Amino acid sequence: MGKALIIGAGGVASVCIHKCCQNSDVFEEICIASRTKSKCDALKAKLDGGKTKISTAQVNADNVEELIALINSFKPDVVINLALPYQDLTIMDACLATKVNYVDTANYEPLDTAKFEYSWQWAYRERFEKAGITALLGSGFDPGVTGVFSAYAMKHQFDEINYIDILDCNAGDHGYPFATNFNPEINIREVSAKGSYIEDGKWVETEPMEIKRVYNFPEIGEKDMYLLHHEELESLALNIKGIKRIRFFMTFGQSYLTHLKCLENVGMTSIEPIDFEGHKIVPLQFLKAVLPDPASLGPRTVGKTNIGCIFIGKKDGKEKTYYLYNVCDHQECYKEVGSQAISYTTGVPAMIGAAMLLTGKWNKPGVHNIEEFDPDPFMDALNTFGLPWKESFNPDLVE
Repeated sequence: MGKALIIGAGGVASVCIHKCCQNSDVFEEICIASRTKSKCDALKAKLDGGKTKISTAQVNADNVEELIALINSFKPDVVINLALPYQDLTIMDACLATKVNYVDTANYEPLDTAKFEYSWQWAYRERFEKAGITALLGSGFDPGVTGVFSAYAMKHQFDEINYIDILDCNAGDHGYPFATNFNPEINIREVSAKGSYIEDGKWVETEPMEIKRVYNFPEIGEKDMYLLHHEELESLALNIKGIKRIRFFMTFGQSYLTHLKCLENVGMTSIEPIDFEGHKIVPLQFLKAVLPDPASLGPRTVGKTNIGCIFIGKKDGKEKTYYLYNVCDHQECYKEVGSQAISYTTGVPAMIGAAMLLTGKWNKPGVHNIEEFDPDPFMDALNTFGLPWKESFNPDLVE
């Protein structure tokens, strides 16, 4: 049915590529491109021989002209951006220049500022609309599936949704004293930033890790979770009818928090360049280089994740609660695709979002967040491709 250019060759890209090959009726041909072509070649070697035709290429995703040349050479129907968030805008520029649809999993971050929001990408709306192409933003899990869950709840369960709590629990154990389950640089920037939530149409800012709650997660049990700033709050507050408050919580173990605090105290999480033996280095980028590669955690990570949304709203004038969530097992993910559940829960929705565009089930030129589309075909695909969802009509609520 179509061709996809996948930019990136890390853990999430590996999962996405596996799933594209499982969905070969839609993904007839894919090209894997990265700065390091050997990583692309290794992924191709694992999956070659199936119905999906695979090729590889070297590309610097910071360079718009290189991206344009690759797109013009391969002629994809969609570009799936699984590179770094710093590279979102260059890849969007290349898609605009070549009039090709675009999908990503995380919003743009400037390299020199620990800040992420949709304003930079939303500024492309009119240009994508005029070009007749679609940019689908945030087709991971959170953001991504959490937005689809919200759209599904709005369509099928509520007349209006007043409160959303997004809960992200990773109860996996990899055995290291300190490691991150996705890109260390992005993970630590996100966690060490000030927290925030939206209430009555306004952002409320908190200190990092200031707000803690304990929640009893289905199939996992009680875990400490902390309020963070997260990008989907911004779009859901605009796109879901009736929102009064929306918050995001993520679980962390004490060992992770203790190590992170020590690293912060000695300056290792800083993104300000320093002089070291005649060279400029960014401490956080150096820390990333010495920490375990998240892609290496798959074989040693045991336990489960539980990610979902608790909704409070009204249906037929009566208050109603509803909980939509997915439980994913790290070892089961590794057995299937060679990656742990954090990569799995992001890579599967990236494939599904691209498939929605390739099949025409989602067709709306412009720049759009995932909750702006009909959730039903995406929800069906989650069940088909390894992320089955569960629901509860009487969940425990978060204070």
